[in-house]
Amino acid sequence: MLVLVCYDVNTETKAGRRRLRRVARVCESTGQRVQKSVFECQLDVARFEALERELLAEIDPTMDCLRLYRIPGTRGFEVIEHGTFKAVDFDGPLVL
Repeated sequence: MLVLVCYDVNTETKAGRRRLRRVARVCESTGQRVQKSVFECQLDVARFEALERELLAEIDPTMDCLRLYRIPGTRGFEVIEHGTFKAVDFDGPLVL
């Protein structure tokens, strides 16, 4: 399956800059960089789960955002989110 890995690591501190380097290193060892913080990876299910564990071990979910988009050939589109960003449910009720 094709997996898009997108991340936003808070780099205001030295620890944040270190996390950013470690996350990028994990992604570089697995896939192809398509933007500064976006990678495309061709993975099987086992490698996808291992990559997710590795990335979760590197980020701080209270300060960083990690998004993994699984795009399997026949199953459709699925997004798995971790961290500070929460997507808007465009199919949900609109409250003004």
